[in-house]
Amino acid sequence: MILTVADMNRLEQAARISMSGFQDPDASASPAHTWHPLLRFAAVALVAAIVLIVASQLG
Repeated sequence: MILTVADMNRLEQAARISMSGFQDPDASASPAHTWHPLLRFAAVALVAAIVLIVASQLG
């Protein structure tokens, strides 16, 4: 299985959505947690690596 650019874009979007989390309406007064850009990149890279490993095992 070969991942296309579109697949990688969907993977990155899914990782961003999953990292954004769910906001609790009761906690709306508290400041939003911001991710450090390097941590965000590391998380996206980790998810991409896992997907590539799984894809190579299936293919």
